[in-house]
Amino acid sequence: MTAIDRLKNKLAEENLGGAIICSDVNRRYFTGMKSSAGTLLVFPEAAYLIIDFRYIEKARNTVKNCEVILQKPSKGIYGQIQELCDKYGVTQLAVEADRMTLAEADKLAEELDVTLEMSDKLTDIVTSIRLVKTPDELEKMIAAQRIAEEGLKHMYEFIREGVTEREIQLELDYYMLSHGAEALSFDTIALSGVNTSMPHGVPSDKKVQKGEFVLLDFGAVVDGYHSDMTRTMCVGEPTDEMRRVYNIVLEAQLKGIAAVKAGMKGCELDAVARDYIKSQGYGEEFGHSLGHGVGVEIHENPYAASSSDEVLPENSVVTVEPGIYLAGKFGVRIEDFVIVKKDGCVNMTEADKSLIVL
Repeated sequence: MTAIDRLKNKLAEENLGGAIICSDVNRRYFTGMKSSAGTLLVFPEAAYLIIDFRYIEKARNTVKNCEVILQKPSKGIYGQIQELCDKYGVTQLAVEADRMTLAEADKLAEELDVTLEMSDKLTDIVTSIRLVKTPDELEKMIAAQRIAEEGLKHMYEFIREGVTEREIQLELDYYMLSHGAEALSFDTIALSGVNTSMPHGVPSDKKVQKGEFVLLDFGAVVDGYHSDMTRTMCVGEPTDEMRRVYNIVLEAQLKGIAAVKAGMKGCELDAVARDYIKSQGYGEEFGHSLGHGVGVEIHENPYAASSSDEVLPENSVVTVEPGIYLAGKFGVRIEDFVIVKKDGCVNMTEADKSLIVL
């Protein structure tokens, strides 16, 4: 069953006449085609992608799970949407309340003779569909992860005393993009020394010095699906304190991965790693959540956070990325991402997690 088929069934279950999807990410998720424009209309009985001349040939060759219609300037997109609503007797359309701007919603309300369902109903439906990954989706994420891991191996040869954070970032980005990545999962984080104490610091012209940690947080995209990993290494010998903190983070991460299973709440998973770090005296230095979902977006449901009562379903994906950050000194983060299973998880990350000394 395709994602659009699942959406059709959900619309019928919720007694929603139809749904309109305009966001780039959800349009690609449901149709499989990347584009900067297009309107996806889904009814319980059928689905249509209305798209303009720039993309029509690609859409007709690519999109197989709904009917592709050329957007006609003379009639206007709203006229075409209304025609399809009239065809199926639809008087109510659910919209992406979490992604549509007020201006876009106002324009739809003004141009269409239908009632717009502006609640979170469609958002919740789409989230529930995207939450559980298919084997095909997981295959793409694993492929993206393998590219990232090969990039990490390359960086072990590149990182040395005297190179800058920015040079490290650019080298890693180039490697992934030239070895099969469609895009980067996000702006690569490459930090060294005192800068590693900033969880999401921005690479600078700071040069790596001997005895410093280097923290890399990065990922690749394959066919729209992301990977995500973080590794912390040292250029030259670390201090005893650096080794101690690294080992605490590693142990917290291993405990978190060992605890993952379908049915547990995100807050319960977060607590496993957080409680251990607290027991070692660094609770205040672990300020972010343990993890997040990954898929067609780098941050998506489910979330492993202290505030999350969301249950982790089987075949969802979540990162496990504890960290300790000592302001003005250094920071450590170790991140894998795993497939949630009934009695545990499958780790998609194969990269070594021991402290690498370059």
